[in-house]
Amino acid sequence: MSIMLDPTALDGAVRPARRNDLEGLTLPHGAEQSGATEAAHVEPEAEEMAQLRARMARLEAQALSRPADEAVPTTVSGRFRSAGAGTQLELRVDVDGPRPLMRISGDFFQISGATTNYVGSFVVDALTTTLTEGLVKLTGRGKFSFPVLSPHVEVSIVRGTAVAPTPGEATVQFSTDGGSPSASYLCAFVSPHFRSVQLEQDSVAGTVPFVSYDTGSLPQPPSSPARVLTVPAAYAEAGIEVQIAGAPDVVPAGAAGADARWSNAELHNAMVNHFSLWQNATRWQAWQMVATSHVDDTVRGIMFDAGGAFQRQGFAVFYDKIKGEDPVSRRAQLRTYVHELGHAFNLLHSWQKNLAIPPQPLGPNGGLGELSWMNYAQNFQPPPPAPGGTAAYWAAFPFQFTDSELVHLRHGFYRDVIMGGNPFLVGAAEVDVDLFDDPVVDNSGLALELRSNGTFRFGEPVVVEIKLSTTDVRGRSTHGRLHPNDGFVTVAIRTPSGETRIYRPPLIRCADHEDRTVLDAERPAIYDSAYIGYGKDGFYFQQPGQYQLRAQYHASDGSRVFSDVHRLNVRRPLTEADEDVAELMMSGDEQGTIFYLLGSRAESLESGNRALDEVLDRHPEHPLAVYPRMVKGFGVSRDFKDLTPAKELRVRPANTEEGIGQLSKVVESSAGDEGVDNITLGQVMRRLARVEARAGNPQRAAEVMDEMVEIFDRKHLNPHVMRDIRSQAERTREETTRP
Repeated sequence: MSIMLDPTALDGAVRPARRNDLEGLTLPHGAEQSGATEAAHVEPEAEEMAQLRARMARLEAQALSRPADEAVPTTVSGRFRSAGAGTQLELRVDVDGPRPLMRISGDFFQISGATTNYVGSFVVDALTTTLTEGLVKLTGRGKFSFPVLSPHVEVSIVRGTAVAPTPGEATVQFSTDGGSPSASYLCAFVSPHFRSVQLEQDSVAGTVPFVSYDTGSLPQPPSSPARVLTVPAAYAEAGIEVQIAGAPDVVPAGAAGADARWSNAELHNAMVNHFSLWQNATRWQAWQMVATSHVDDTVRGIMFDAGGAFQRQGFAVFYDKIKGEDPVSRRAQLRTYVHELGHAFNLLHSWQKNLAIPPQPLGPNGGLGELSWMNYAQNFQPPPPAPGGTAAYWAAFPFQFTDSELVHLRHGFYRDVIMGGNPFLVGAAEVDVDLFDDPVVDNSGLALELRSNGTFRFGEPVVVEIKLSTTDVRGRSTHGRLHPNDGFVTVAIRTPSGETRIYRPPLIRCADHEDRTVLDAERPAIYDSAYIGYGKDGFYFQQPGQYQLRAQYHASDGSRVFSDVHRLNVRRPLTEADEDVAELMMSGDEQGTIFYLLGSRAESLESGNRALDEVLDRHPEHPLAVYPRMVKGFGVSRDFKDLTPAKELRVRPANTEEGIGQLSKVVESSAGDEGVDNITLGQVMRRLARVEARAGNPQRAAEVMDEMVEIFDRKHLNPHVMRDIRSQAERTREETTRP
């Protein structure tokens, strides 16, 4: 049954105004639906509503009759909140002060006993404003996250005086299209900030967390005033309060030995064990880890929170990539810290905003020309002939979010912004594969292609090969970031039932560095392999039938290059063993996370590892057993850093014997036409060589690389691909035989 939730049904009774800090409350997941059901059809008491409206009228009359010598033009923007039990309204007014967006918005919460549930949100994008010396009146038609019968909103706020500059109470009146008044609220002023979040920061010993940067220490735009910016100060300029939660902890790193690099699995495990504010809940709280370096040396920061239904709570920055005391280094540190926290607020990279909810228009040159914390300095590319690159970015960047980003931060619907709310890139499922239409003109000189096996067994991890090539005999220069983790390649998936979804990787990796790849006659194409079977929406290939895939690549000059539609089939299970293996491999998010992370020994993923062990125990000869073997081999063949709840770093050493056994079986199963794809096979064999070397077998490591070249020679790959494989084999051979 469809329920129309109307502000008329929301309790707006007169109660004494008091501060009741919602930021500290845990709001149950799904409360929007449950709260709507509970609140619907609850009529407010007529006597209480009459009392409230009488009080509102008295306040307005007092403000209008204020003597002229008491009137001062004080600001009224900020956060207001109604009091008492029943339905509570948190109101945001944004009409004056720094960078006003001329909007009002709000969130409804249902208070029942000792619990508070989120009900829904609204925003008024187009306001009519009436100003007097003592009163601000704002009216407009709202957009709501739920169906309403009274969409019109009128807000009246008593202005402060020279003696008491804080705004007075805000009265809020909802009414129907016909002008009939319904629910009313009286909201006390809470804060000049539109939202508040607590940030807990911990760091690994040997790192130095960022403190502040003086924007006047290096050249900047004349329109941008010189000031000292911290991370909280940068967000305060956007109207967002960032409160540092407690004293930062320093994690001893001695147990890690020489291995100071952190994997995605280790980071997520650290957050689950170490973030004292962390819960599987929706909360205005985030955790930042200042680590040494990522296993991918090009990565400066990462939003790694991939666990469960409550995401965007944890992110990391990597000190080794941005360290330094000079102004250039401090400036880079500020941008990286603000950028990664922006992802926790569900802000996308500048070139991805068309995938947001609600969708935002892209800035100049497909977003790459946008002057924002969320762009990459080296990728900054305004429309020609304006210069791009790092120097041009910093010469023009005013150290602030764009207007569209401010709209999201200040007025985005509650679940789209709060940590643990809607997953990152939520709303991308609204994008249809047909919207990836070919451009009218394409002079990029680039071509994108998706390739994979034509048929997958039910439950088989779906891996696609992404190929970028040049169509210009003169060659093209662009970046080589083809993996969806990096945010430059987006893959749309149409299921057999006709639903279209965007593949959303569980983490966002910010490889913010200069990365140029030349494609020419010598090297006409580059390749990458991506597992797209599991992401933030769970498993994407859970039904048999034909799937259609199309990818989009964002080139360094702003061009958007589209692949043709790629089709693949997932066939039905043919035997009981097929059904059992598929169930064990896809029965939970833990298995998907383990496949995505290429193995993990985190205790939080123990049940997923047990399920994959069952596949190997009960069906060791099944064709899909190669995949549990692969992730088990990767997982056990590397040391695993475990940040415990006691804030101690312990390292579980690699089991090289088991790793060699598992990875060798993967190679044996994949040397022909079965098993894992070619790019993954190359990755497996290079890992196997490194594990052999670590086990004290450098000669065997060299032999593995020789075998890799022989296997791919038999597969009759393109000459330039074989050239890259031989180069990879040589580098790995040198690495594993080095004294």
